[in-house]
Amino acid sequence: MPSDPAPPERFWRLDALPRQLDAGASRLPPGGTAHPAEERLDVLLVPLSGGGLLDLGDGAEEVRAGTPVWLPHGSPAALTAGPDGLEYLSVHRRRPAPAAHGGAGQGGDPACWLDRVCVLCGRLSEEGDARYCARCGAPLDTD
Repeated sequence: MPSDPAPPERFWRLDALPRQLDAGASRLPPGGTAHPAEERLDVLLVPLSGGGLLDLGDGAEEVRAGTPVWLPHGSPAALTAGPDGLEYLSVHRRRPAPAAHGGAGQGGDPACWLDRVCVLCGRLSEEGDARYCARCGAPLDTD
């Protein structure tokens, strides 16, 4: 049974802090595949060397070194390296790191504050550890 095509190897990434942008350079061996699109973010893909095919769900298009490609957020982008492999730069807006990965204090709001909204009166609690609504006294959903 044939093995899966090789995944991309990241050989450079932007890691200066603070920053508002994420960028990384990756290398795909011949026939290797990647899914460079972000679910919630647009991505600019810049092929640096080599070439391949990019499928955005409506048929594959050729990609070549030096020709940037915009990947709309949520697109089912599939990138396959050609016979010479493919090196590419991907750039997108930076997302705050989750607290579990050392992201505390790096800015950004939590993804969801629904646990801080009172279901009875709709007030948003300003205190992150509140258990009861300051307006009506109803318990907040803190589970």
